Amino acid sequence: MTTTTRFAPSESAEHAGVPTAAEVAALIAEAPTPRPTLARTFGAMMAREFRVLRRNAVATFTRAVMQPLLFVFVFAYVFPKIGGGFMLGGSAAAAGAGAAAGGVNFATILVPGLMASMLLMQGIMAVTFPLVMEFSWQRTIEDRALAPVPIRVLAIQKISAGAVQSFIGALIVFPIVLLVHAPGQAPQVDVTNWALFAFILVFASLLTAALGLLLGTIMDPRKMQMLFAVILLPATMLGCVYYPWAALSHIRWLQIAVLINPMVYMSEGLRAVLTPSLPHMPMWAVLLALVGGTVVFGYLGTRTFTKRVLN
Repeated sequence: MTTTTRFAPSESAEHAGVPTAAEVAALIAEAPTPRPTLARTFGAMMAREFRVLRRNAVATFTRAVMQPLLFVFVFAYVFPKIGGGFMLGGSAAAAGAGAAAGGVNFATILVPGLMASMLLMQGIMAVTFPLVMEFSWQRTIEDRALAPVPIRVLAIQKISAGAVQSFIGALIVFPIVLLVHAPGQAPQVDVTNWALFAFILVFASLLTAALGLLLGTIMDPRKMQMLFAVILLPATMLGCVYYPWAALSHIRWLQIAVLINPMVYMSEGLRAVLTPSLPHMPMWAVLLALVGGTVVFGYLGTRTFTKRVLN
């Protein structure tokens, strides 16, 4: 004769070591309410970006160093060694004599120009290319769009992360252009205002990252090669990287046409605070273009990013 003992559901759960329904309800009631504030969510997204940047630190550093290193090596070391050095306001044949006579060597011209070039290159590449991948075949933008913040905050976070990489790239270039040069061809750098120098770097970084956000949301992923041919190459060649803006006065129509290029204002602003011995654009025009361009590109990029995510 077999005796079967039946327990109520709560009693069987208690014998099995499983919490009862009443205990589960009590745990849920006593659990702290999650409070995902805007600052915490933004900080978490930025922490993720920095983690990715740290894991790709070698590739990022190599990308930031190679272009300016090659330019400085050729123009500030090789050319003076073979007798083809450039001078502004002096003789091109004798570099040391020309500098002593009041000429400005080409290394001095390259310092602000290459920093501006790296600001634009790093800002666009740090934002545009990841966006193209996230919107096309990876589709990884969807998980971040589910964060408990408005989508425009995610766009601002993208701009902030790109601006940090752009800022770091410009700082990497600075010692390169100061150290790599032929004997007697050291650039004449004199930071006249450190606060203004930092202000220009910050807003130039934000402007390029905002431009990268706009390009990454409006460009066709299948035509990304056009980014270099139509945007980056003309912006660099006509961005007063290798010559001051005032030197274009002999080609007046070109001097006016290049004013639509954001790199002109970055180059001229850095030239004003780093190499004041060179002619440069008025500072009010530089600051107006950098701040205004950041606002305009940031607004347009945020709108196109929001539409792209929702679609």
